[in-house]
Amino acid sequence: MRRPRVPVLVLAALLAAGPVLARDRDAFGEPAAGRSGRQAVHAGRFMIVAAHPLAARAGYEVLKSGGNAVDAAIAALLALNVVEPQSSGIGGGGFALVYSAAEGQLTAWDGRETAPAAAKAERFLTPQGRPMSFAEAIRSGRSVGVPGLVRLFEALHGRHGRMPLAQLFEPAIRLAEEGFEISPRLARLIAQDALLRASPSARAHFFHPDGTPKASGERLRNPELAQVLRRVAAEGAAAFYSGEIARDVVAAVAAQPVPGDLTLEDMEGYRAVERAPICFDYRRERVCGMPPPSSGGVTVAMILGLLERFPMGRLRPASAEAVHLFAEAGRLAYADRDRYIADPEFVPQPLAQLLDRDYLRRRSRLISTERSMGAAQPGTLASVPPRAEDTTSELPSTTHLSVVDAEGNAVALTASIEAPFGSRILVRGFLLNNQLTDFARGPRAASAKAANRVEGGKRPRSSMAPTMVFDGRERLRLVIGSPGGPQIINFVAKTLVGVIDWKLDVQDAVALPNFGSRNRGTELERGSKLEALAPELRARGHDVELIDMPSGLHGIAITPQGLVGGADPRREGVALGE
Repeated sequence: MRRPRVPVLVLAALLAAGPVLARDRDAFGEPAAGRSGRQAVHAGRFMIVAAHPLAARAGYEVLKSGGNAVDAAIAALLALNVVEPQSSGIGGGGFALVYSAAEGQLTAWDGRETAPAAAKAERFLTPQGRPMSFAEAIRSGRSVGVPGLVRLFEALHGRHGRMPLAQLFEPAIRLAEEGFEISPRLARLIAQDALLRASPSARAHFFHPDGTPKASGERLRNPELAQVLRRVAAEGAAAFYSGEIARDVVAAVAAQPVPGDLTLEDMEGYRAVERAPICFDYRRERVCGMPPPSSGGVTVAMILGLLERFPMGRLRPASAEAVHLFAEAGRLAYADRDRYIADPEFVPQPLAQLLDRDYLRRRSRLISTERSMGAAQPGTLASVPPRAEDTTSELPSTTHLSVVDAEGNAVALTASIEAPFGSRILVRGFLLNNQLTDFARGPRAASAKAANRVEGGKRPRSSMAPTMVFDGRERLRLVIGSPGGPQIINFVAKTLVGVIDWKLDVQDAVALPNFGSRNRGTELERGSKLEALAPELRARGHDVELIDMPSGLHGIAITPQGLVGGADPRREGVALGE
């Protein structure tokens, strides 16, 4: 197999060598849903791993019928819009890595939402000039960006699809018309979401007329969404971005108590963007991820680059020594991420400097094997103007799916509407995103502006990190990704260390307890065996936080014996293949 061709962002240097309080923003994320037993799933020809059994089944049937990885990913993600409405859908956006086995080529696709043209940096400031609380921002029309997912589907299918696009909509249409049984996880999320209950449009769909939430086991139908999907399947993406559907989206945003400024021109002008993937070497593997406006690829790369001088493979998985080193690398990587990464169309991105081996070695020397450094400061980059600190909120209501087809093509696709149930604005059966709250709500400091400040037409920074790994013989080895807001980066990096350094199979690496630092406390997964490490880590100077860390890691390993699928035991996803 030829070396995967990736454009110029495969840097020569890599190959050579008022914000809202943290606990406030975490309180709005999807909670953990408990753990269930999972065994690795083996297959010989093709496989999909997705966040709900019905969505995985939709993708599986496409693969079985001769569709390719892109076809299966589209069908499964449309089905997720129906059965996992709190996490993703056509009212949101996403990022995709696509590997073409015949061409040996990897491409990255950006379907991230954009801010309306009229958006200004002070968008999330109150009349008194203070940053809005997250609750204030999320329940306003100002939080809604132009959805990108439908244009992303169009771009992916136009370049790579095999089956007729309309056929890929059929499983989701059927699920929306016939309904599906509400899962215990979805029922719990509906019942505990006060903002959802307060939204008239969403309340009518998720609650009974007497105000009680729809419960686990009840059948949830969505005929309005089925009509929208039929329309888009028949007429293409233009039916979503212009005409009646687009007018209803614009009207719903404008009708909020704090209205937004989304226009029909904003909708009609949206385009998905093909970008150059970020690829870098770790040990003997090549790890490829999403470039900005996602911070996922570059920050995963920095964590691994900072760890490379340490013998991680000699440490016990999830031992105190391993957690210490991983958390310290996370502090340094997140400090740079928060300061420098944003939409490259608006802010020059210093990727070559951040991923330079010498820079990473110098930063890595700040890591002591004995003591935590506490809060890390961002590195100083030559010729990069000062940028303000950014305490952006980003919530873990997202989904990820991984697909490998019978010809060796692969897709890693992460999609989101941001918070659970997004903005809680339901239009024609689909929820609108609140992705604009991923922008810095405190847009400037005394001497500098935040790189990720709001600007008209700009795409907010994300942490989504769909990832592919190639071995030393240039063969695809792993397809992985996760939901989890800013924790996504640590979830994916942990799994890569598990597979590459600790030689775990993909299921065991996914199930490994989560840990790391986002340059705040050192976070350990509540209820896991890692809790026992807290005293030793505190003795090393760590500010330990025991928190829910609800990853939804879904991965496929490609081995000489065939495909091995891993589904996160913390959620309800499954791996299917044959």
